[in-house]
Amino acid sequence: MTENTKILTDESGDEALSIQSLAEWGEGKLAYLKPIKSDDLGRIFPGAPEVAPGLNLFVLLAANGIPIMITDSRDTAMANAWEHDLETVSLH
Repeated sequence: MTENTKILTDESGDEALSIQSLAEWGEGKLAYLKPIKSDDLGRIFPGAPEVAPGLNLFVLLAANGIPIMITDSRDTAMANAWEHDLETVSLH
C-alpha cells in the first residue's frame, strides 16, 4: 500500500476516507488559506523564491495541497480565490 492509497480511519477504526479521495475532495471548488512566516517558506515549499525573513505571508492552496499563490496580503489571496470561484477555508 502506498502513501496515496492508505486508508484513514475514524476513532472506532472503521475506514473513513483514502488519502487520494481526500486530496480529490473539493478539487476545483475549495482552497485553503494558510498564514505562514517567510522563514518557513523554503521548508514548506522547496524551490520557492528567496523572501526576506520575518514577513507574514499567506499561502492559497488547492484542495490537493498544490500552492496556487503566495502573497503578503490576506485580501489578495481571498480575491484570487473568489476570482476563480473557490470557496476558502482557513488553516492555522
